[in-house]
Amino acid sequence: MIRVFIVAASPLTRAGLENLLPARNVEIVGTGPNLDALEQRVTDTSIDVVLIDASADPPESLLAELADSGLAAELPVVLLSDHPSPASSAEALRIGVRAVLPTTSPPDQILAALQAAAAGLVVLHPSDLVAAVHAAGSPASRPLAELAEPLTRREREVLQMLTAGLGNKEIAGRLNISDHTAKFHVASILGKLGAATRTEAVALGIRRGLVLL
Repeated sequence: MIRVFIVAASPLTRAGLENLLPARNVEIVGTGPNLDALEQRVTDTSIDVVLIDASADPPESLLAELADSGLAAELPVVLLSDHPSPASSAEALRIGVRAVLPTTSPPDQILAALQAAAAGLVVLHPSDLVAAVHAAGSPASRPLAELAEPLTRREREVLQMLTAGLGNKEIAGRLNISDHTAKFHVASILGKLGAATRTEAVALGIRRGLVLL
């Protein structure tokens, strides 16, 4: 049984999923209007996949909120967006989103994306696949400037945990620090490395030899 939490789905999308999912070994364990509602439920609800309908908001603002929260590093996220662009799909992949589909996708495709995300796979609509993968790549030959401020020993520890795919809560638990402090360390790492997302910070850390693989 796959347990799904739905964020801000339109009534039509939600109705279609509620009719389809229970018959396909999928349980809707909760719904909420925004990411804050989800964060309040994560600790008390067992969730396998998060389905986010971003049709009401610009994808850029939602992706920035997702990157800041670290949610996509903690739970598989399937994102529905109105006409997702290659750039927004690529950014979604960079911050850890597992699947990006148009909001017009039929319930069967959304179900397939939920199942794939729960299994650890990445899903893109065919119209976005080639362009998004191309946009997500960055030239490895680009020279790296010296860091204006080096990472501290603790920041290197946190970067290593980011490489392992850990979210803020897991990092906080392993280092015996607060979630807020873990979030502060992640933000400091991104700032020092000049990275926009956690995934980019990991890639830059690997290139700089700051990460042990």
